[in-house]
Amino acid sequence: MDRTKLSALFDLTGRTAIVTGGTRGIGRAIAEGFVCAGANVVVASRKAEACAETEAHLRSLGGGDALGVPTHMGDIEALEALVAATVERFGGVDIVVNNAATGLTMPIGQFTPEAWDKQFEVNLRGPIFLIQAALPYLERSEHASVINVISAGAFLASSNVAMYASAKAALMSFTRSMGAGLAPKGIRVNALAPGTVDTDMVRANSPEAQAAMAAASPMKRAAHPDEMVGPALLLASDAGSFMTGQCILADGGMVPH
Repeated sequence: MDRTKLSALFDLTGRTAIVTGGTRGIGRAIAEGFVCAGANVVVASRKAEACAETEAHLRSLGGGDALGVPTHMGDIEALEALVAATVERFGGVDIVVNNAATGLTMPIGQFTPEAWDKQFEVNLRGPIFLIQAALPYLERSEHASVINVISAGAFLASSNVAMYASAKAALMSFTRSMGAGLAPKGIRVNALAPGTVDTDMVRANSPEAQAAMAAASPMKRAAHPDEMVGPALLLASDAGSFMTGQCILADGGMVPH
């Protein structure tokens, strides 16, 4: 290892990343980090106004370029259009970050088919079909990396958010399968499992619930979204070049080993 090689480990210059749920919270922080590392970043979320604001914000940071594309993760045609818009603008896809999610949940024994469908469409089906849509371009990349943002809850007895946690656990299973299945094509697939992070999804809970969530890890606090950038950058860059099918638990020690 020499100084030049070391300095390039986390460099994403010339690479193009799609970040879903990229206009707020963890996704926005990752998008900011990737742009500052030199990547062209395409952020996707449902709201056109939020996409436009985030695109302008990312460009103001310097580094790589940015594009916002309104996208609903439950609409497979929209996912294909997202990839098409990315390729039209930047010529390819090197990195996919499946961060968009819905926190909709119901108590065990009170699930509805509608809630079930929404959970699994957005949190599981959408990410898998986005990877499939991007696959022809990932295969051409010399630095192809997929990051599935799951949750520490996927590894815990998450009875209060059972549908959400099970969808994330299933996405972890796909991460392992795709990591193995796509390795011969030079595509790495890994997962990032945050614990409690100070995001809109967490703030939607009562103050008491937020306090309990923050106290659930040995570190006894919620993470700032920026604290997810380092782990994501490791998985996306050459620094993680020998990692696939793995999960980084950035959870303050919440999940026991």
